[in-house]
Amino acid sequence: MESVAVTALDLELAQREREGSPVRVGLVGAGAMGQVIALQLSGGVCGMRLAAVASRAPARAEQVLQAAGVRAAVTGDVGRLCGAPEIDVLIEASGDVEYGAQVATQAIAGRKHLVLVNVELDATVGPLLKARADRAGVVITGIDGDEPGVAMNLVRLVQTLGLRPVGAGNVKGFLDRFRTPATQQRFAEQWGVRPWLATAAADGTKLSLEAAVLGNATGFKVGQRGMYGPQGAQVRDAVERLPLDQLLNGGLVDYVLGAAPPAGAFVLAYEEHPLKRRWLSYLKLGEGPVYVLQTPYHLPHLQVALTVARAVLDKDATVAPRGAPVCDVLTVAKQDLDAGTVLDGIGGFGCYGVIDNAEVVRGERLLPIGVARGCRLRRAARRDEPIGYDDVDLPDGRLVDRLRAEQAAEFAMRVPAPAGSSTNSRRQEWTV
Repeated sequence: MESVAVTALDLELAQREREGSPVRVGLVGAGAMGQVIALQLSGGVCGMRLAAVASRAPARAEQVLQAAGVRAAVTGDVGRLCGAPEIDVLIEASGDVEYGAQVATQAIAGRKHLVLVNVELDATVGPLLKARADRAGVVITGIDGDEPGVAMNLVRLVQTLGLRPVGAGNVKGFLDRFRTPATQQRFAEQWGVRPWLATAAADGTKLSLEAAVLGNATGFKVGQRGMYGPQGAQVRDAVERLPLDQLLNGGLVDYVLGAAPPAGAFVLAYEEHPLKRRWLSYLKLGEGPVYVLQTPYHLPHLQVALTVARAVLDKDATVAPRGAPVCDVLTVAKQDLDAGTVLDGIGGFGCYGVIDNAEVVRGERLLPIGVARGCRLRRAARRDEPIGYDDVDLPDGRLVDRLRAEQAAEFAMRVPAPAGSSTNSRRQEWTV
């Protein structure tokens, strides 16, 4: 495939194409996103090839690749990809937290660069996975085309302009906390996605997970539980309603609802210098001191190749945690739930996810939405009521629960002990 080389990455990829040594990609996941990523990478990107696909349902993966006209090896054993010297980088696109955690830990142990198309996993244990990846000498990153990556690229632009980033977030067209797989079934069938994915996008869970990933990458917090979500015809109109004192005191992640076009991401920049503000006004960015830079689209599967190239060739992460968790996403009952109910997790009938600052989630011992699936309620929960660790029994033997504990220890995050336990024994402090 001929390519116009316009950057150093393009030149290196073009050289790899000429030499017959393309970047070799392993893909994990054979859902709708996996299919379009496979189609994008298979011969469509100069200097890059899809080498293999791992799926818990290999027969489905074969069907997906055949429907897309894509040729690649298929396996049900993700460990083969993680240990294969023929693979340069893995793309994790399962969308499942527990399975994704198993993939990520094996990939890092196998010293594979890891591209996460799995904000569910990233928001849950991303800071720990980043620390592990750093120690292994590999890159872990979210993708350029998903909203956190789009926003992070704008943050970099703002910094190169000599301005101060003070906020960032998504542009959201629709939000209804009480959408379910039943209400989203027709939409899911129309676009060939799983109902849980369509539901998570509609009920705000995905929005909160993406904002948490962005907060962990920038250090920006939320101004209140669930974010403010100002509305407006344009992003600039809406963000004027965000509290300036909070923007200037550490920065905010948030979202705008109903602005046109209803897609993409934005970053808020701050500038006080009168001469700089004069020229920013001349360049049609407004009067300031807060300025809006916006990308009015996001192209997740189309931009994943750029993320792969950045990770493998430049050792550069598009978006990754900068240290300890800053934001987290707690579990809230979507309907009245009886004691004994087993939570169905992200995109389900029983609960939705809401972002808050990590120290609040930790201090109140709230259950992260990324670990909610399979938890059994010890008590009844009312609609819109947050659910805590003390309210549930966790499933046995899950990796994600061990990783949450390890993440707390990694960043010395002390969590209050359960009610009624001794406060004098360090051994009884929970680190979940």
